[in-house]
Amino acid sequence: MTGDEATVAQRYDDADLARAIQAYKFFYPTVSGAAIIKGNAAVGVVPNKVFGMLDCGPEQLVFTANSDTPYGPLLLDLTDGPLIVELPPGPLIVVSMDINQRWVADMGLPGPDAGDGGRHLLLGPDYDGEVPSDGYHVHRASSNRQIVGVRSLPVAGDVDGAKQRLTTVRVRPLDAGREWTDPEWIDLTGASQDTTPLRWETNIAFWQVLHETIDTEPAYEGYRTHYGELAALGIEKGLPFEPDEQRRALLENAARTANAQLRVQSFADRRPDRLVWPDRQWEWAALRFEDGDFNATTHVDLPAREKWFYQAIGASPAMFRRDTRAGSLYWLGLRDQSGAALEGGNHYTLTVPLPVPGKLFWSVTVYDSETRSQIQTDQNAAALRSLFELQNLSGHTADLHFGPTPPDDHAPWVQTLPGRTWFVYFRIYGPQQEAFNGDWRPGDFTLSSH
Repeated sequence: MTGDEATVAQRYDDADLARAIQAYKFFYPTVSGAAIIKGNAAVGVVPNKVFGMLDCGPEQLVFTANSDTPYGPLLLDLTDGPLIVELPPGPLIVVSMDINQRWVADMGLPGPDAGDGGRHLLLGPDYDGEVPSDGYHVHRASSNRQIVGVRSLPVAGDVDGAKQRLTTVRVRPLDAGREWTDPEWIDLTGASQDTTPLRWETNIAFWQVLHETIDTEPAYEGYRTHYGELAALGIEKGLPFEPDEQRRALLENAARTANAQLRVQSFADRRPDRLVWPDRQWEWAALRFEDGDFNATTHVDLPAREKWFYQAIGASPAMFRRDTRAGSLYWLGLRDQSGAALEGGNHYTLTVPLPVPGKLFWSVTVYDSETRSQIQTDQNAAALRSLFELQNLSGHTADLHFGPTPPDDHAPWVQTLPGRTWFVYFRIYGPQQEAFNGDWRPGDFTLSSH
């Protein structure tokens, strides 16, 4: 016996809610990827036609973005055929990902061209034409829409020169006979922008954007099982998404519940392997290091994937390696020395031993826990960076300060907001062995007097 009608209905609702919570967490990177595309489109970036460049500041809501270097958001569309991304020699760090935020390619310094310049060929998921046999680094994507992020490293602090270098990245079709106009570049520095799914993530719009995305793109074979979960909820490629009031309420409940679960995973993680060192509060921002797809030996590490994409955008092998082949290193700071969350009304000091073991540069960037983006304060600055504010450090240590008001001695400081929690990413670009073997490590945040 299955029970009375009410019991049967409740069991179906329970099953659908559980299914929707898991689907939400799995497809969160896809909806976040759609938000990146929509947020850039809103400020004038057009796939294949208009590229952006900017010094990313607090006015841009971007999950754990940083302002260490100028960067260029390039939106590409492979629907009409493969595209070539050609890089000149120079200090460029480039990653391409698809709308699902699956890694497609590293280029530039962390890529196979290693900063010496090269031609990268991006193939769409349905492309079955001829592929050149040599002269290209070939990458196949699982969606036609590509998000290419280009970072240009300032040489001797020359930000304008770094911005200009962005415009030397050339994109053109593989088919030389295809009609094509070289894309225009626009400067978005200082423009208000939101590339996050914050406005959608706890309501029905999350599911609407997800349906729009999977309906537009070719289905990715690796997601067949997960598409099946969505189909059971009424979200299926080629069919309209028209939930009735009961299904709408269930999906909104699932969005709120799943989002709360992701927040706990991100900011109150219990995994022992999150800690970088046993005597510090610092955590690995990325819990997996084997590749850019969160693969463990026998499975995809779903909790690690979920934690990363709730806080950040993009993923690549070069970002996650824990050795000197890594292009960059990311540590997550959430708590003070006692284990308490970082509160915006308190004053903290972070002591950093010098020199920091990085061949390129390093920084500490403050993020608002609600937006997971650079903190927005009257100071209008969220980072302390070796290329800028910290370039003249001397001695054996540097004390960095965080709090609602500046320290009395005018030391390096980032403003925080009373009543709001915050976290940081400590980044090292070109990390050296001492950053991985424990010979060098920053202190913990300690409460300090004004």
